[in-house]
Amino acid sequence: MANPPQPSLGYSITAIPSKPDSSTPQPEKNSVPPPTMLPGASRFPPPKLQQDQIPSPSLQNSKLLSPANGVKTGSLVPHLSTPPGPPVFTSPVRPAAVPFRTSPATPQPVAFTSGSTLPTSSPPHFSNGSIELQHQVPFATNDSIPFEESSCALFSARKVLKQKKLANVPSLGFGALFSPGREIFPGPQIIQRDPHRCHNCGAYANFHCKILLSSGQWQCVICHKLNGSEGEYVAPSKEDLHNFLELSSPIIDYVQIGNKRSGFIPVSDSRMSAPTVLVIDDCLDETHLQHLQSSLHAFVDSLPPIARIGIILYGRTVSVYDFSEESMASADVLPGDKSPTQESLKALIYGTGVYLSTMHASKEVAHKIISSLRSFGLNIAEASRDRCLGTAVEVAMAIIQGPSAEMSRGIVKRAGGNSRIIVCAGGPNTYGPGSVPHSFSHPNYPHMEKTALKWMENLGCEAHRHNTVVDILCAGTCPVRVPVLQPLSKASGGVLVLHDDFGEAFGVNLQRAASRASGFHGLLEIRCSDDILITQVVGPGEEAHVDTHETFKNNNALCIQMLSVEETQSFALSMETKGDIKCDYVFFQFAVQYTNVYQADIIRVVTVRLPTVDSVSAYLESVQYEVAAILMAKRTLLRAKSHSDAMDMRGTIDERIKDIALKFGSLVPKSKLHRFPKELSALSELLFHLRRGPLLGSIVGHEDERSVLRNLFLNASSDLSLCMVAPRCLMHREGGTFEELPAYDLAMQSDTAVVLDHGTDVFIWLGAELAADEGRSAAALAACRTLAEEITELRFPAPRILAFKEGSSQARYFVSRLIPAHKDPPYEQEARFPQLKSLTIEQRMKLKTSFIHFDDPSFCFKYVIGQRCWS
Repeated sequence: MANPPQPSLGYSITAIPSKPDSSTPQPEKNSVPPPTMLPGASRFPPPKLQQDQIPSPSLQNSKLLSPANGVKTGSLVPHLSTPPGPPVFTSPVRPAAVPFRTSPATPQPVAFTSGSTLPTSSPPHFSNGSIELQHQVPFATNDSIPFEESSCALFSARKVLKQKKLANVPSLGFGALFSPGREIFPGPQIIQRDPHRCHNCGAYANFHCKILLSSGQWQCVICHKLNGSEGEYVAPSKEDLHNFLELSSPIIDYVQIGNKRSGFIPVSDSRMSAPTVLVIDDCLDETHLQHLQSSLHAFVDSLPPIARIGIILYGRTVSVYDFSEESMASADVLPGDKSPTQESLKALIYGTGVYLSTMHASKEVAHKIISSLRSFGLNIAEASRDRCLGTAVEVAMAIIQGPSAEMSRGIVKRAGGNSRIIVCAGGPNTYGPGSVPHSFSHPNYPHMEKTALKWMENLGCEAHRHNTVVDILCAGTCPVRVPVLQPLSKASGGVLVLHDDFGEAFGVNLQRAASRASGFHGLLEIRCSDDILITQVVGPGEEAHVDTHETFKNNNALCIQMLSVEETQSFALSMETKGDIKCDYVFFQFAVQYTNVYQADIIRVVTVRLPTVDSVSAYLESVQYEVAAILMAKRTLLRAKSHSDAMDMRGTIDERIKDIALKFGSLVPKSKLHRFPKELSALSELLFHLRRGPLLGSIVGHEDERSVLRNLFLNASSDLSLCMVAPRCLMHREGGTFEELPAYDLAMQSDTAVVLDHGTDVFIWLGAELAADEGRSAAALAACRTLAEEITELRFPAPRILAFKEGSSQARYFVSRLIPAHKDPPYEQEARFPQLKSLTIEQRMKLKTSFIHFDDPSFCFKYVIGQRCWS
């Protein structure tokens, strides 16, 4: 009998194992449910899993008096590291000449330091009686690929110090960034069978394991126990083990298509058609409404034919639009002052209306609905208008959960993937459940805000339980009370984004919010060697409440329940060593289980081996300063809950750098002063960018904006996080190429165009001389816009792209994000910005006189000249 056709998995590579039917009958046969952790069996003190939630009173009241009060070994509740101050630099921070072409049109991600490789030396030799364990040697091609370019796990150092006292210095710290849903190039190896797992700890077989060739037994790299493979790993030589993908690649995706979930409907299309419901503010003024309608029309046109959509309006009431009326825009109306009753929802859902419909059947109806929207007609201030946003989201969740008839009449489907609710908000939630009073002067405002926060968080958790993500896209000039709305999006796994208006950037984010890939039912397991302790986790997840009936004897994995699985996310992991390390290697294994948009169950396993060293110099040389800076920034941002907190955190960054110099720097001859370690020279510059940038500095003036940026940063991928800490500066050159420069204001030369990528914003600056030449100016601006669109093509949220000329009012945004290096001595300028050597004396004087004096110190003046050494 022929095998039935299988649904598309969305993968371009399919690997069939040599023995598909001989998988080992392991205790984890049902491998999708997470392994459990027995109470008291964990090696780890409970790490602090933080998702930008409000800190506990003990954290809020704690003071950062010295670097010594950071993470403490053995503490049941690990604390945040205490940030530190300056260094000595003798060479440019970044290579100056990096050609960057604007064609072909492919996204150009910000890469971490290149040239890094996995350690290739062999681990300690093990033996079992007289039979030796043969180590699986990775392919030479695997060793030659830089680890950061092929993996979703990035470590702050490629080596681990053996000495506990130095390894656990809180000012520098050690940790990793893990991006569970990151797209990997080339793609990971794919296996369509159950994985082999350790019977003792639950770890997965991997390419670092040692194999007994005669019996096929393999030794776990985490607990060192021997496990059987039902003879599958029996091989005449270790070269033959290369046929097993899990033994030849550090990243493996196990794909299981035998879906047993009720209501599962196999699909042949490339993507599941989980519904998207638009929840639209009905209290907008005419100008804002016109922009919103344009964005919504473009959004509807961008949806694929199989996409299902619903449209809900909210103001003082909730209007649910019916797609069964093809000649007019028709809606059923529910009151917004209270949560909908079960009777009203039942009458709505089981009625004759069609509230979710496919685009191929209802595109014209959707356009008619959008065109029928009308502006707010009463003479009431924007902030005082009644908006029942909470009730509207409740109704949207109800129609998603269904049943909901489609336009094909009579066919009833349930959502098969992660459904989305996209809220288009122009003001605060001031009516109905989860609302706050119109005015802050209301006598009961603090209590009502606290109640609203809890209600919104519960609603977000309820959405998450039903595989629904709530994204809130805000725009306009009316404050939306971000602290009240943010718990709803965060608890559901969505995002909250602020926009200036409902125009182009809003429309782009609307489309990307609905189309971005998202997995669900996510669980992240992290296993480390016994010497390593995970002390803190920051990211889009929460501690998993696993079943106490554990299938493994000693499963000490840290389990994290993920709110969603997306490429734009990452987890920041802070780690310590438990004691002095005796072995030559330590191992880390990340295993994320989730269901993807194609309804396939995925288990992605990433195994990393890092060598241990006694030499402090060797350790410092292995530090990946971009990753280290991001980890420090995320730990610091956790405590910057207000403007005053942010100011305090700026001081702790200085203290962090000072402490690094004291712990790892060298003594000045015949002095008690310490030089900052030259191996970490680039690290302090990234922290200086963090100190004065929008995350901690005074560039962004409104607390709502800072709160949104902070929340995005704490969950953001490594690439986006790096741009948000330190902007990427690219100068346009003739011929359509771009040269990467240090992010100093010395790049602002009047005859050039410069692109500054700051993650959530991309600025294009045109020099005055270039702007005067219309032909050259137009060509340079077009090239810069093309570049900006390319490097942000896959980014979510989509950044604003702003262009302005030298001397204009908007140019202050550009200047404020660059280090003011024009005040540095000439020798320091040339050391850090070698391009100046190509300028004539007249050109250099002209550049110097173009700057306006202000008090903001440059990095070189503050850290290098004024404080070269620390006592």
